[in-house]
Amino acid sequence: MMLRSVFAAAAGLLMSAAAVAETFTFTAIPDADESRLNARFGKVADYLSEQLGVDVKYIPVKSYPAAITAFRNDQVQLAWFGGLSGVQARALVEGSEAIAQGYEDQFFKTYIIANTSTEIEASDELPEDIKGKTFTFGSKGSTSGRLMPEFFIREAFNASPDELFSRVGFSGDHSRTIAQVQSGVYQVGAVNYSVWDTEVEEGKIDTDKVKVIWTTPTYPDYQWTIRGDVDARYGEGFKEKVRTALLDMKDEDLLASFPRKSFVPASNDDYAPIERTGKAIGLLD
Repeated sequence: MMLRSVFAAAAGLLMSAAAVAETFTFTAIPDADESRLNARFGKVADYLSEQLGVDVKYIPVKSYPAAITAFRNDQVQLAWFGGLSGVQARALVEGSEAIAQGYEDQFFKTYIIANTSTEIEASDELPEDIKGKTFTFGSKGSTSGRLMPEFFIREAFNASPDELFSRVGFSGDHSRTIAQVQSGVYQVGAVNYSVWDTEVEEGKIDTDKVKVIWTTPTYPDYQWTIRGDVDARYGEGFKEKVRTALLDMKDEDLLASFPRKSFVPASNDDYAPIERTGKAIGLLD
């Protein structure tokens, strides 16, 4: 009886060791130059490996859908997603959870901009005068360039963009949105606030031709999302270890590479506005 117990204990230890030895993998949406992402997330992998006591590997992907697919297929157990891609991924993997976000991601926002020829004045409320104008979003899959501005437009006017504007377009990215509104190709547009602020500072925007007319309420954007089965694979409490490691990241150079001031707690509920908008416009079931 005692010998059987010893064998059982030894088998349990071997299974535990095997779980610990398994490589923990993660990815990130490709929102910047590949070499920059490899440098950033290679350092994140080293940091997490040290903190978690397991081998950690970063797996790069070529597109937002590829990041979601890798997460769904369990090729990665953790991912750095944008607001929309995170909601999409969590909908596909039962028990998955947003566990941390950048400090700045709590307060992300979108600017609504207008060509000055429209004579639309800046306002604390979304101006009524945007009705009937031509309007461009950024990328169709962008959180700040499409999802959240559309959410606030629908909320303010109880109408879809197609119902509200005379023509709706998708520029492809934030810089193109600015250029198209500045040139008059579109009269009004939605743009990531940080891109606008940066390009104004760099002198790339003629503020005599285009200006900010409204700023959205803040909303959460990027976040770390983890699969719900990691404790079963890597040991009880592993998810909390990952969360703690991310929240305790203090390396200034590593944080600056995102760039983020720090990481703070996040939850799935934080992204409810994005989920509602995604469902309303048919990007989520």
